[in-house]
This record gives sequence, structure tokens and C-alpha cells, in this order.
Amino acid sequence: MSYLESINKMYNVGLYIRLSREDDDKTQMSESITNQKSLLLQYVKENNLRVYDIYIDDGYSGTNFDRPDFNRLISDIESGKVNMVITKDMSRLGRDYIGTGNLIEKYFPEHGVRYIAVTDSIDTFLDNSTNDIAPFKAIMNDMYAKDISKKIKSSLRAKQKDGKWVGGRTPFGYDIDPENKNHLIINFEQAEVVKRIFKMCLEGLTFFKIAKQLTEEGIKTPAQYYSFEWRSNKTIKYGQWHAKSIRDILTNRNYTGDLVQNKRSKVNYKVKKVVKNDPSKYIIVENTHEAIIDKETFYEVQKKIPKNVGRNEKKENHLLDGLLYCGDCGHRISVGARRKVDNRCYTICNYYRTYMKERLCTLHCNNYDILEQTVIDSLKTSCLNYINKNTIKNTVKNKLNDLNEVNGKREISLLEQEIKQINDNLDTIYIDKLNKVINEDQFNRVKIKLLWELNIKKEKLNNLIVDDTINIDNNKKEKLLNKYINDFLEMKEPSRELIVNLIDKIEIFEDKRINIILSFKNE
Repeated sequence: MSYLESINKMYNVGLYIRLSREDDDKTQMSESITNQKSLLLQYVKENNLRVYDIYIDDGYSGTNFDRPDFNRLISDIESGKVNMVITKDMSRLGRDYIGTGNLIEKYFPEHGVRYIAVTDSIDTFLDNSTNDIAPFKAIMNDMYAKDISKKIKSSLRAKQKDGKWVGGRTPFGYDIDPENKNHLIINFEQAEVVKRIFKMCLEGLTFFKIAKQLTEEGIKTPAQYYSFEWRSNKTIKYGQWHAKSIRDILTNRNYTGDLVQNKRSKVNYKVKKVVKNDPSKYIIVENTHEAIIDKETFYEVQKKIPKNVGRNEKKENHLLDGLLYCGDCGHRISVGARRKVDNRCYTICNYYRTYMKERLCTLHCNNYDILEQTVIDSLKTSCLNYINKNTIKNTVKNKLNDLNEVNGKREISLLEQEIKQINDNLDTIYIDKLNKVINEDQFNRVKIKLLWELNIKKEKLNNLIVDDTINIDNNKKEKLLNKYINDFLEMKEPSRELIVNLIDKIEIFEDKRINIILSFKNE
């Protein structure tokens, strides 16, 4: 058995395969799941490698790494089950050059993973010139993905301008035409609900009253029709209509027979986040499908909508806004408007307020001013304890940090010398080969051994540097936290910024108990 074969025995291989629609028709056949799998299995057979598992993501873009089987691969790497990853080429791993580069240059080395891209001749175990061009391949793959994204986007926009429905969830009241996927047809059951909502609005009912009446009558919501899986299935169970849903229906021009698209778009081809577009970017084509609401009625309703928006009172800003949570159901707790009778404001559980009739939670009523003062007093006590306990601890820690820093620098210096020596040895054996002091087989055998040692030393050095960086970052964070704490203790009136930086969340229970979860450990 050769030295390389003995090395290969040490690896548990994860074969990663990916195919997505970004692969055009010309490459589809060569990149197919079957062909990739066949090629990779042939490769491991020829190189006497042991396969731990095969990971397949079919239909997932390479521009982001949130893929089911890729995540499973990462999990197996983290747990030490896989220490070699093989793909057909680098583009299968990903088409985002930043993410791909981070995996190959940082993540894989940090976790002791050898990476091979078969057709790109990339093997991170070997020190060859092909590995040097890996970053450029990643950039080219990224550019390809960007180009494909532009083409897809351009094609969609062309269809939209032609008055074709291009996918996504249809407006409530419409279905996709089974004979033409780019055309909307009326769902008569849902359309009757839409007509009724418009009629109720013209009769003077507010969004809230319309929602309340539909809920009480047990009218199915859009969520029930679309079978949405929300965080809580209570919405599905009880068919709760909301004022926002009513507003969305009443302002949707699609009900007039005009097709309005491009209301939202992705930030870019790499990011899943969707943002609302400015109305000037909407693509509107008139009379593309059968109307549910005539245009006269629709525009008459638009005149009434501003009156239904509700009170336009100036909302009081509270110090603890956004930090309050129900300790019993986990939902947010909000603070009501200050009452005129006693100038007090009270807390209320949002889940209770939404599902008051169903009694899914309780009121959680607390005098906000008393609550705020209680939290501030408790936070002061916690901050004082933190400062007092950490004075002695930090003195000892600083001495240990100084000692560790000296030892760390010494170890880094030693590793750098060893790496230099290995590189010198590589140069020496190369010269010996040229001078025919050693033959090709002897050269390859020694080279593989030296490269193996070099890889281990580099990995160890990299880990030391990473640990050192983490320690520096942690020290910076601790200094910043100490500044926040000292600023808070010195201020007569604590600022919103300091409160948010010192408190993660505040849990309020129905029995008046308060649990303050701090952003620092008060041990």
C-alpha cells in the first residue's frame, strides 16, 4: 500500500451533489444528479476512499448556502463524522465567491476537512498551482450566477409587461387557470367574500369591525384557504380575520381586472430578503382577467380608506418598548396609551388582546411606570454586583492573559519556524530531483509526507491565530460592556440605548413576577 493510499484510509468522505435551475439547458445533462453521482463514485473507487454519506440538493440555487442537505453535511462535519468533501466542481459547492472562498480557505481548514473538486483538479491536501486559481474559479462561478439571475429577471419582467401572471400566491378570490398558468380565473367562493368586504366598507364599517364580523360568522380566512403554517396553529383553528388583511384586500387593484405585479423584489441575486418596491416600479397592465370589483366601486372605496385608518395619536415612547414579553405564552407585551382619568398606562399581552374571546392567554396588566422603576432598580443592583465581583476577577484574569499572550506568541513563533523549515526541505528535495540525487518515486513519497506535516502545522498555526483574534474580540466586548454598565450607573436618567444594550428581554407573568434576562452574566 502506498503512502497516499494509507492517507486516504483516514478519511470519511461526504459526496456533495447540487443541481438548480440556474444551470442552463446546455449544461443540464452534464450536471444532472445521476451524472454527478456516477462521476464521484468512480473517483472514490479509483482512489480507494471510504464514503460516509451522499448529500443531494436538487433544485437549490448556488448563490446561498441555506440548503437542506448542505446543512446536513455541515452538521456531520461539526460532529466529526465527515473530514473530506468531494464535489464534481467548485460551482456545485456554491456560486457565491465570498461564501465558497470562506468554506475552502477558512471553514474546511479550521475543521480539518480536505476538499476536492474533481473536474477542476482542486485538492486542498496537495500544494499545487491549480489550488492557487481556486479563488478565480469562484469569482467566475459567481459572475455566471449573476448573469443567469439577470436573464431570469429580464424574462419575468417581459412576461409581466405582456400582462402574464408569473407566479407566486394568487390574490384571494382568484386561482391559476388550469389551461394557462399565466392567467387568473375567479374562485367564486372566495370572490363572494371579497365583494362582501367591499360592500361593508362602503356601508361605513372600519377594517376592525369588518374583520370582527367575518370572524364571528366563521368565514374562512385567506390563511385557511392557503393552509399557511404559522408559528401558532391557533390562527388556522379559529379563523381569525385581521384589520390588515381587510386593508390589503380593499387596496388590491387586481380585483378590477388590471394586473399589478412587481410590488416586491429581492435585494439582490444572493439574498433571499424581499423588500417592497416603490409604486413607480409597479408593472400594471389593464384588463388582463375577469374583474371581481368594478373600477367605479374600487376607487369609491379608496376615497373612504383614509377615514378607516384609525386614531392618529402621538404615541408615547417608553424606555422598555420592544423588551417586554409574556412569560406565559411567549408573545410580546405592549404598553397602552396613557389614561386621562389617572394619567397611567398599563401593559397588555398582545396574544390575549388578539384572541380575547378564545382566552388563549391572560391580560398581564401592570402599571407601566411602577414596572419601569422596578426594572431600573433591579438593573442597578445587577450592574453594581457585576462591577464588584469582576474587580478582583479581572485583576487575576489580566495576569493570566499576559502569561497566555507570552506563551501564545512563543508557540506561534515556533510553528512559523517549523513551517519555514518544511518549505526549505521541499525546495531541497526538488533540487535533489533535478540533480538526479533522488528519483521521481522517492521525490513524490517524501513530498507527500512533507506536505502532510506542512498542512498540520499550518492548521495548528491558523487555529492559534483565530483563538488569539477571538480573545481580542472578547476583550473588546467586555470593555464595551463595562463602559455601558458604568455609564448606566452614573446617569440619573438612564437612556434607551443603554437599557437595550444591557437587557435582552423582560418576561412578565400573570402573577406579577418579573424575569429580567441580562445581556451579561451576573454571577
